[in-house]
Amino acid sequence: MNDVSKKQSAELVTERTFDYATAPESRDIVQLQDRYGLFIGGEMTDARSGELHPSLNPATEEELAVVSYADAEDVDRAVGAARDAFESVWSKRSPSERAKTLFRIARILQERAREFAVLESLDGGKPIKESRDVDIPLAAAHFFYYAGWADKLEYAFPNARPKPVGVAAQIIPWNFPMLMLAWKIAPALATGNTVVLKPAETTPLSALLFADVLRQAEVPPGVVNIVTGDGRAGAELVKHPGIDKVAFTGSTQVGKEIQRTLAGTNKRLTLELGGKAANIVFDDAPLDQAIEGIVNGIYFNQGHVCCAGSRLLVQESIQEPVIAKLKQRLGRIRVGDPLDKNTDLGAINSREQLDRVRELVAAGVEEGAELYQPPCELPERGYWFAPTVFTGVAQSHRIAREEIFGPVLSVLTFRTPEEAVEKANNTPYGLSAGIWTDKGSRILWMAKRMRAGVVWANTFNRFDPASPFGGYKESGFGREGGRHGLAPYVDISS
Repeated sequence: MNDVSKKQSAELVTERTFDYATAPESRDIVQLQDRYGLFIGGEMTDARSGELHPSLNPATEEELAVVSYADAEDVDRAVGAARDAFESVWSKRSPSERAKTLFRIARILQERAREFAVLESLDGGKPIKESRDVDIPLAAAHFFYYAGWADKLEYAFPNARPKPVGVAAQIIPWNFPMLMLAWKIAPALATGNTVVLKPAETTPLSALLFADVLRQAEVPPGVVNIVTGDGRAGAELVKHPGIDKVAFTGSTQVGKEIQRTLAGTNKRLTLELGGKAANIVFDDAPLDQAIEGIVNGIYFNQGHVCCAGSRLLVQESIQEPVIAKLKQRLGRIRVGDPLDKNTDLGAINSREQLDRVRELVAAGVEEGAELYQPPCELPERGYWFAPTVFTGVAQSHRIAREEIFGPVLSVLTFRTPEEAVEKANNTPYGLSAGIWTDKGSRILWMAKRMRAGVVWANTFNRFDPASPFGGYKESGFGREGGRHGLAPYVDISS
């Protein structure tokens, strides 16, 4: 082969790209109703308010169903049903029988996993491979895990007699609808409490489908009640006098409002709020592995993750190769139809959230950070944003301080481990952090000094039902998951 031929061959190899045939998951497995009411006392019932709102597919802006919005009277009915079920049925049921019920829920979720995964992607915009491989399996795993604890509470709380708190109000966000449902409902039921759950207004459909799982599992009427609506329904639920415990996952601003509302009452409260996690990469880290961890840390679920690694702290000596590898990797992220099994990055959950992401990205450019987005063809309809990286970020920039909750990464540098700790902890949040290094002693040294509820080492966004999760500072208080997740739902008497 002559020199000209070699050059042409090299150019062809350089320009060659892989074209992925579409592999859409069928949506036929999900049978949606045109209109949904509230699930109260074991039955679907119309909201007394008469208020109806559509639930949209964020990838297409298609109306999936019309959902009822609960008012104060509806919330009162749900709380009353939960109180009756607590006093007459659930608190009196033997721990082993409660365990059997939770096991049934877990098995039904496994059997209907594909149905729930498709619905999560339709209603929330997340890629099917995430809802299929992460969200639904983990949701089932939490019910299995807490089913195992239901008849062993005396071992979870030695030398004590744990008793259920009563009626729990549980308010969940739109980023992980089924997983957050499981995080909250499973420990509450295992410990003998009853529940009124309010899903997010943009992703209510999987919670309403879960009502059918409760029917299949023969959960007694009123043990779990589901009221849909916006923040008004949540506020009515929080302040209702019949509620004994409030569990909230969502924004820091709303969490503060809930805490003010409950001040001076005897209601228990756990809050899992926002985050601005640091993902710290040292010069001895395995870079290819770290790049995958960085991508998973911030672009998983479009960045709609409270513990997302949205601040990348890179040791100064390796900044250039890390940024080069990261930009190359971003070029291979596939953005598009959430039901396509090839899709890596789905749709932003709502128009409101897309506007928030755009506002903060514009602020980053205005403040002088350097924006990079790979060539990316976005669909014409729906709510979309390309994977984004900012370099040249200062700690004073809004994109380094405020939670964006989107696929946007801010890159900062450090020279020493002490500087890395100082920059990582320089945030009002304290939910999670990641450390990438080959030195085990450095991992332990760093983890001890990180003010974060969860610290991952050479990985990111890994969860297990047996492991507690929660934060410090403005990331909230209390823990969900593990034995620690039982404590908020029991009264202890020695």
